Amino acid sequence: MNTPTPAPAPSGPVVVVGAGPTGLLLAGDLAAAGVPVTLVEKRPHRISNLSRAFTVHARTLEQLDARGLADTLEAKGHPLERLSLFGDLAVRLSGLPTLFDHVLIVPQYEVEHVLERRALDAGVSFSYETEVTGLTQDADGVTLELRRSGEDPASLRAAYAVGTDGMRSAVRTAVGLPFPGRSVIRSVVLADVRLAEEPADLLTVRAAGDAFAFIAPFGDGYHRVIGWSRSSEAPDSAPIALDEIKETVRRAFGHDFGMHDPRWMSRFHSDERQAPAYRVGRVLLAGDAAHVHTPAGGQGMNTGLQDAANLSWKLAAVVTGRATDALLDTYEAERHPVGKAVLRGSGGLVRLVMADRPWTRAARTTLATLIRHVRPLRNRALGQLTGLGVRYPAPKHTHRLVGTRVPDIHLADGTRLYEVLRTGKFVLIQPQGTPGPTGFPPEHAPVVTHWSTDRDTTLLVRPDGYVAWAGRRPINRSALTRGVLADFRWT
Repeated sequence: MNTPTPAPAPSGPVVVVGAGPTGLLLAGDLAAAGVPVTLVEKRPHRISNLSRAFTVHARTLEQLDARGLADTLEAKGHPLERLSLFGDLAVRLSGLPTLFDHVLIVPQYEVEHVLERRALDAGVSFSYETEVTGLTQDADGVTLELRRSGEDPASLRAAYAVGTDGMRSAVRTAVGLPFPGRSVIRSVVLADVRLAEEPADLLTVRAAGDAFAFIAPFGDGYHRVIGWSRSSEAPDSAPIALDEIKETVRRAFGHDFGMHDPRWMSRFHSDERQAPAYRVGRVLLAGDAAHVHTPAGGQGMNTGLQDAANLSWKLAAVVTGRATDALLDTYEAERHPVGKAVLRGSGGLVRLVMADRPWTRAARTTLATLIRHVRPLRNRALGQLTGLGVRYPAPKHTHRLVGTRVPDIHLADGTRLYEVLRTGKFVLIQPQGTPGPTGFPPEHAPVVTHWSTDRDTTLLVRPDGYVAWAGRRPINRSALTRGVLADFRWT
């Protein structure tokens, strides 16, 4: 039997830099696990009612459900069960293997409201109008140099620091990581507008000639419109008028749906970039600080929130002494390939939508036909888009389920798995009649429950809802010393 390396003693607080959705979820998770957290944010304390992100996919909703937040957010959003892409390609989401068989259209500020309230209730300490100006680390911790509005420079010491501070991350710069990539689309225009005429499809993308446009409803009478035209290469700082947006939409759709009364208009450029590493010693990156993508597919905020869900339980286990520092290496090993796949997928979607040569248009038509008629390909595409298809690498000679997402399961006691995951602990699902495992200290023991059916597989589910161990026998603790659990303190 392999014996894990002894875990370190509790090693102090964590500083999270950046109070967007990724930082808020991460900080809230850590605080809920008993880790002291300071959340540093350069902006004043103000959650804007204007935001670019507005799409919450099924896997992200599952992660929010595991924190008791999904129902609140669902009540604020507008669920869509069908996406319209490439003109006549309509993709139905109903029937996905999840409670959330839809995409939720909800502004990013509503997501931030929900996550901020949870973080405050969990005890996160917020430091607004505070800029990171420098960072050093040693074997025992990280020192951040800070500049607060109206105050002298100060420093803050922590066991670990996590940069969730966006594309221009000060944390990433401070540790010397490059951010290779390129600008893909320049002068994308955004607006929240009212429409005199509703589009035939609730969420639709359309391209024609040198223009494309995207329209989705918020459910409050306003629609988000995104547009781009090859003939417009204005800088981000250039003023924008509703007539420009209407013209772009008209060229893509053939008419502008009578858009009027904009409550917000903006212009930006879209990059594809990814840091080569998500960890440098005691400093980690998540969300847009680690990767940025084109807006196609609405992947940006979702990928960042799922980064946070993967990292939070691991970092909490290390800081509280239940795992060795090596557990943090699995964060990069698992999430960096996901970020790369999202980068490739969202970029490919934009290129297909904007196909302007006969052979690229033919490729788009062929792909649309295959997705429409070949179920495995359609399921794979939907799995990537929604996050439900993400799986993590498993060690050799382990059960085929290890590393896969566990769907919500109705358990023998009448509860659901994702309700039990709200404890923040591992969950052990056993066949009915199987005695609980012995030898776990109470503070380290998983929550033990049973299948509501006669299934004979034993599953150990990680706090982020992925399979840590599986077998057709009572759990063998020696098996827990392999793979992602090799550095976890089980005894």
